[in-house]
Amino acid sequence: MKQFKWPVRVYYEDTDAGGIAYHTSYLKYMERARTEYLRDLGYSLKQLRAEQDILFVVNRIDISFKRPAVFDDELTVTAALRKSAGASLAFHQTIYRDDEQLCEADIAVACLSAERYTPRRMPKSIIMDLAHDS
Repeated sequence: MKQFKWPVRVYYEDTDAGGIAYHTSYLKYMERARTEYLRDLGYSLKQLRAEQDILFVVNRIDISFKRPAVFDDELTVTAALRKSAGASLAFHQTIYRDDEQLCEADIAVACLSAERYTPRRMPKSIIMDLAHDS
């Protein structure tokens, strides 16, 4: 399984008064990693919307928190395509501090028409690029 890695740092705004990252911060980091994964493959979300009528929405998240991230931590967020079918993608994502896994999630993403907000088939080129090393 091809795996994309994206570095992030925990900023003060990502934490509570005790310096521990909010649970929603993990979701933001994962969203950014998926966006940067597509960008790294040459796909701009803005361009996909304008030129191919494509928009992505998360429709399911199964997340497991193992250890807390804290203020100023340098983290690595991974994203790997697990499965694709029609208008849906399933990603497995993890967040690490060095070699220590802090959390992992299975995230289902739907491909929609940006104009109609109805499901639309994912272009095969995107699926191939996500699934295979270039």
